[in-house]
Amino acid sequence: MNRRSFVAVLVVVAFGTHFSASAQQYPNRPIRLVVPFAAGGSADLIARAVNQQLSTALGQPIVIDNRPGAGGALGANLVAQAEPDGYTLLLSATGPNAIAPSLQKSLPYDPIKSFAPISRISIQPAIIVVNSKVEANTLREFVDLAKASPGKLNFASPGIGTSSHLGGELFKMQANVQMEHVPYKDGPLALADLLNGRIDVMFDNLGQFLPNLKTGKLRALAVASAQRASSLPDLPTSGEAGLPGYDYSIWFGLSAPAKTSAQILALLNTRLAEALRTPAVVERMTALNAEVSGTTPAEFERFISAENEKWRKVIGAAGISPR
Repeated sequence: MNRRSFVAVLVVVAFGTHFSASAQQYPNRPIRLVVPFAAGGSADLIARAVNQQLSTALGQPIVIDNRPGAGGALGANLVAQAEPDGYTLLLSATGPNAIAPSLQKSLPYDPIKSFAPISRISIQPAIIVVNSKVEANTLREFVDLAKASPGKLNFASPGIGTSSHLGGELFKMQANVQMEHVPYKDGPLALADLLNGRIDVMFDNLGQFLPNLKTGKLRALAVASAQRASSLPDLPTSGEAGLPGYDYSIWFGLSAPAKTSAQILALLNTRLAEALRTPAVVERMTALNAEVSGTTPAEFERFISAENEKWRKVIGAAGISPR
């Protein structure tokens, strides 16, 4: 071996030893968790639900850094550009990691290649809700009603391209029905018109509907996910109610920048799994109408890929142009 080759080998060995030692010492300082949405929203509440228990499990403080903007893309890109050392993490979410890639022309990051998935954290199941005037008591009856009157029923959302809008478009595709989409400036306005009968149906997070479901002003037809919701245990899933395969839910997870070491990812996955099993976290999640839903990194990666493909097809079928 010549002198140049020998020196190169020494550099590689030294770098590898230093990298391994750094990973083994991780974490030895506070960790930043970027939440790509504003404080007080559902994403922020989910992050804070696991923050204390995960901090305890890792032995280091986790500082939540709210970076709202561009539907979550601003915060996601911040993490995509961060050093892959495990000290900057992302609260991954449906919008910036699965929907935005098909809605934004110049997204500055790749939803798959720019991140190293750690684990899914939770799923907030959406439900299919009609106003009390709609003559359908089950999902099957609603589908029949929509097929009998193509284009006469309408559904509301907080805006074009929102997850609620896409949940309705996915329903139209899978149930093979025609309905008119009515976009609003925000969720409360859409809910108000659902209550007063101007809107027939909504597809959205179940939490906002619960008070009016209890009074009978609204009627839930099904949970739009593969599993029943713990807060509405008697409400059937869409599959049980006659529309198998319809799965629309809001999910959150934990990701790191791409090229983060496997050792660090494995440690974070293990510690997050421990945190998600604690009664305190389960209780907080239940209060937020969310289901704890931990995964392995590989499972989370496959899930994100499938979500990207699903919403790409829905956005294309709905004719929504990237902006």
